[in-house]
Amino acid sequence: MADIVVLGLSITSSWGNGHATTYRGLVKNLARRGHRVTFFERDVPWYAGNRDLPDPLYCRTVLYRDFDDLQQAGHAAVREADAVIVGSYVPDGVQVGDWAIATAEGPVAFYDIDTPVTLAKLARGDEEYLTPELVRRYDLYLSFTGGPTLERLEAMGSPRAAPLYCAVDPDVHAPVPVPRRWRLGYLGTYSVDRQPTLDALLVEPARLMPRDAFVIAGPQYPDGLGWPANVEHVPHLPPTEHARFYCGQDFTLNVTRADMRAAGYSPSVRLFEAAACGVPIVSDWWEGLDAFFAIGSEILVAEGTADMAGILARTSETDRMRIARAARSRVMAAHTALHRARELEDLLRLAGGNARAGSSRRALAS
Repeated sequence: MADIVVLGLSITSSWGNGHATTYRGLVKNLARRGHRVTFFERDVPWYAGNRDLPDPLYCRTVLYRDFDDLQQAGHAAVREADAVIVGSYVPDGVQVGDWAIATAEGPVAFYDIDTPVTLAKLARGDEEYLTPELVRRYDLYLSFTGGPTLERLEAMGSPRAAPLYCAVDPDVHAPVPVPRRWRLGYLGTYSVDRQPTLDALLVEPARLMPRDAFVIAGPQYPDGLGWPANVEHVPHLPPTEHARFYCGQDFTLNVTRADMRAAGYSPSVRLFEAAACGVPIVSDWWEGLDAFFAIGSEILVAEGTADMAGILARTSETDRMRIARAARSRVMAAHTALHRARELEDLLRLAGGNARAGSSRRALAS
């Protein structure tokens, strides 16, 4: 049993971010395995007004006003923790990281849920929540991206860079018996770099298939995008509704952000969620996709409107269900939040062997 402190973007609100879903599954499974977790979250208006899980039962949640408040509220917890994890996109992230490393007696890890975006920001000199110096000072760099990116991080001086991919919580994402309403759907916050692919792989097929219904769920889409009448928009969908949403689709679409596509080996949590719900996925292509799913038998790939239209028109119900079952089996065998909790335990145990970790590493080794 270990005391673990997480300084993350949000666990109480999934509005406009994918961090909350990741933290919820991971922290819940750490708690089930006997660990005590304290989660510190900056109290900001846009999450305060959209809290779909204000008080998680599996961890102690502390909301703080600003960095000074965090220092006062969190000093003892961070100092005495067996391990501390600082997440990406945490407000005042550089200050928070410096303080956590200076204060903690146990290992301090950086959990990058946005690795390609983070590295692109650093390459531009943008040090919003991480600096090259902090890459070297964190005992462990936990990355949502694997493959060559890990070598790049260690070349930047990280003592240890390891993948801790996103995962699915089977308690939340599983097949549910609902009517199928949409031929194709997509779940994701608006992003300028994703929009052209979303247009090509969902909006344009919808124009070609006016008798079929399509759906896009997610916040921050601007007005005036000119979607056809058969494309429904759901402004926000809390995680508790994801399974019903996915299971209401014949196929679900995955679209990858440009930085993640360039880096490769960056699976989206939506891939694992949809697969766990037993819904076949059509994705854009990126390097490393076939390390997570077998192309053709566990996932389908579309490179443009014609590809997608062909998939929707020619895939039989038998093949649709076969692909869905195969993907679900793959995810349940390797990509649940329980798998990630176990992986995190092992990685923190290794990080606890660093000289700076002190005597508190004993709890992680037990």
